[in-house]
Amino acid sequence: MNKFMIRFRGVRGSFPVPGKNTLKIGGNTSCVEFRIGNAVIIIDAGTGIISLGEDLLKEHFSTGQPIVATILFSHMHHDHNQGFLFFKPAYLGSTTLHIFGPTMFEKGMEEMLSQIMRPPFSPVRLEDLNSLRLIHNLRGAEEILVDPETGNTFFRNIHHEQENPDKNLIRIFVQKDYAHPVNGVLFYRVEWQDKKVVYASDTEGYVGGNQKLIKFAKDADVFIHDAQYYMDNEYADIMTSKQGYGHSSPEMAVGVAQKANAKRLVLYHHDPSHDDEKIEEKEKDVQRLFPNTIAAYEGLIINLSE
Repeated sequence: MNKFMIRFRGVRGSFPVPGKNTLKIGGNTSCVEFRIGNAVIIIDAGTGIISLGEDLLKEHFSTGQPIVATILFSHMHHDHNQGFLFFKPAYLGSTTLHIFGPTMFEKGMEEMLSQIMRPPFSPVRLEDLNSLRLIHNLRGAEEILVDPETGNTFFRNIHHEQENPDKNLIRIFVQKDYAHPVNGVLFYRVEWQDKKVVYASDTEGYVGGNQKLIKFAKDADVFIHDAQYYMDNEYADIMTSKQGYGHSSPEMAVGVAQKANAKRLVLYHHDPSHDDEKIEEKEKDVQRLFPNTIAAYEGLIINLSE
């Protein structure tokens, strides 16, 4: 029951990039898996969620235990939801999915999921899935609590409920950030047994650092931060400037990690135009600035229970 494991299932931004030049880093889009106790927590449902679904099915058929999972969406751009349609556990009647995500343009999570799974764009509608789906909207002032034994969840508004929850529960804090077009993005901080992991994808840096994120990520054991571009020179290139796109350079990620006193930085949401060699170069350059840095790759496992 002391297991606290993170596995990267998809680490790309924008769109999938299969091929011989991305074999090491991987070509699937955003998805990070947490196994904490018996609980399964998933952040984002890019194409990386497809392989996770296959593994969960194998476990289900091997043990006979029903699948219970929490899925947290940072936002609803395609590279963060395009794998949900192909997440096989969602088709099982015995599966329970606790789904959380933002409201966007006054549309809630259920309406947005229904939209992306609507004919003629999808062969299957959301309401056709056999699983039990408990869908909740987030605005950035909530705390999600997950039972590490059963995987069941409930959530509360942190401003209205001051009493600390059971210390054995997994605590997931939510923060809204506006540095990604058009309606912002949600960050997540997962805490359990004095360990903290922060997920901050799809955000662009500010002069002096993102102060809200620095506070949110204070003393994180693992800080997963957007670093889509190669270095500042690519981000600010006069001919192909990426300013305003809602993504960061590695130097921006390092600045926030240093000010937050994070123990480990994971560069995430790699640009699809960057092959394995380019990302390995980026990793080495960043390690000169922040030695305990790794570029995320598919299959990377970080075990915080060791």
